[in-house]
Formats: sequence, structure tokens, C-alpha cells
Amino acid sequence: MNIKITGTGSYIPNTIEKNEAFHNHQFLNADGSTINSTNEIIVEKFKAITGIAERRYAEPELKNSDLAFFAAEKAIADAKIDAEELDYIILAHNFGDIKANTLQSDAVPCLAARVKHLLKIKNPKCVAYDVLFGCPGWNEGFIQASAFIKAGIAKKCLVIGAETLSRVIDKHDRDSMIYSDGAGAAVVEETNEEGGILTHESASYTYEEIKYLFFGGSYNTALDQDVKYIKMFGRKIYEFALSHVPDAMKLCLDRSGLAITDVKKIIIHQANEKMDEAIVKRFYKLYDMSVPEGVMPMSIYELGNSSVATIPTLFDLVKNNKIKDQSLNKGDVIIFTSVGAGMNLNAIVYKY
Repeated sequence: MNIKITGTGSYIPNTIEKNEAFHNHQFLNADGSTINSTNEIIVEKFKAITGIAERRYAEPELKNSDLAFFAAEKAIADAKIDAEELDYIILAHNFGDIKANTLQSDAVPCLAARVKHLLKIKNPKCVAYDVLFGCPGWNEGFIQASAFIKAGIAKKCLVIGAETLSRVIDKHDRDSMIYSDGAGAAVVEETNEEGGILTHESASYTYEEIKYLFFGGSYNTALDQDVKYIKMFGRKIYEFALSHVPDAMKLCLDRSGLAITDVKKIIIHQANEKMDEAIVKRFYKLYDMSVPEGVMPMSIYELGNSSVATIPTLFDLVKNNKIKDQSLNKGDVIIFTSVGAGMNLNAIVYKY
């Protein structure tokens, strides 16, 4: 049984927020104190570390489930299937639907149900549910879809990753510059074609790592501290990722029986350029190799970090030759890998 992605789609919002837009922000330290640096220098250092020059924000009239729907429509069309054929819709996100200029999250009914409604699917046997797994959520949804198909309880699944992080950021926190909005989707089904998911690995580190990413008050102590925003301990996440993600990738690849030289692409969560480069470098070091040129396509420079949406969006862009000097060929071995809140991580070895 071969379980493959037969269609992809993504929605990249039209609103571009360039780094220069942050020059007039009031950035503060975590304790509310003034940062002894100009915003120009803060933004310049941020660009050097993350690689991000601009990011995308959802249009004010759209919600997260709308972005997910747009990506889903494209994936279904690309797969050339009828939406009524879907057995599962699995939607990974973190913060539900948040209307522009508000902070209250709305996840009842779940976002997958909302997408099913927007797709006008009448079939009650099409089960729609959400996955909350941090940034690795789309990968985990992909793994779950594969399990359903292997178990014989599904033939076609739609897996979506969508997020509007711009609506949960603290404008006084430098880390707010990382986050963006977007959605990516894939139709997953059993096929007679060679390849598909070969192996996967997932883990949740929750003992000491539970609050590396969390919801906290604004760094501006004059604001209501009961209003919460996405926060993170960047250094701890960086160290955690370098300690655990390469090992998970190696375990997954070794279990597949393939050699490291078989790997053509690593589709890694677009979290931070320097962190992603360090993860991949350490992964190859486990095989006493240097990183091959072109193995790690990146979209973070222009799209920022849209959490669960980064991997399916990047895969869709590479698949459709929309990333410079990047393409996929039949039979290429790909590793999908991500790390995020939980702390959760996962890896998938996939033959295109």
C-alpha cells in the first residue's frame, strides 16, 4: 500500500509587511524596560538571525478558516477529485479563528468543520476535526491520515495547516517580527504509484520544555496583563531543536532503509533561517557529511513563520517550481520535519 500526496494547494495572503514597518514600533524587554538600541539596529539584527525580510498578513475580512478553505480548494482541484469523496478533513492550527482587531479565539465548531461547510460537502461520513500540535501540526495530521488509510477506514484525506499569527502577537515584543499568516493543504490517498510515506517519527517533550512557547502578557506593563499573546524563549527552543530534531530525522531515515545520499530535499518548518540551517547541518554531521547544495529550500525570507502552514506551503511552492532553483522529480526522497510548542517534533521520510 502506497500513500501519497496527490494534490496540493496554498494560500499566501496579499498583504506584505516589510521589516521597515517595524521601525516605528516601541520594542521593550520582557520586564518592560527600554531596549538600549535603535529600532533600525534591532530590525537589522533580526534579519541577520532569522533571514526574514518580509512576511504576509491575512486580509482584515478573512479568518483562519477562510485561508484554510482557499488552500483546500486548490489541493482538491489539483488532485482532480470530488470533495464528496473525502473521508477525513484534518486541520492543524493553534489559535482558531480570530477576527481582525480582536483577541478572542473562536474554535467552536472546529475549523475543519467550517472548511467542510465552505467546501459544501454534504457527506456526513466525511469526518472533520482539528489538530493542536504546535508548528509540527500539519506533519502530524499527515501521519494520522496515513494511519487511517493503512487501517482501511479511509481512502482519501485532506490535511490542512493554517494560521493567522499576526493576530496574537505583542507589538512590543521583538519576536513579533517572526510571525506571519497563511495556509497550505494536501490531498492524501492510497495509490498504485511507487513511493509515498515510508517512515515517520514523532515525540512530545513536556517535562521541562512545556513552556518554551506559551501565552503571556504584553511587554508593555501599562497594558492589560490578562490579555495574552504568543511568547517564546528563543534560545531554549534553538538549543532544544538542535539537540533533538537531527536525531529524530536520522532515526526516521535509518528506519526507511535508505541512505543519506538518497535524500534530495528537506522540507523543514520555516522557523528561523539560522536554526533551520543548524539543524540540517547537524543532521548531515551525524553521517559525517556536509550539507549538499540545494537540499533545503526556504520560503521564510518573504513569507515569515506561519507555523503549521509553512511545510505544506513550501512543499506546494517547490512542487510548482515557485522557489528559485528548486524543483522536484519523480522518485525524489524528501524529509518533512518540524519542531514547535509542546515541545513537539516529528519527521517523515517520503518518496515523491
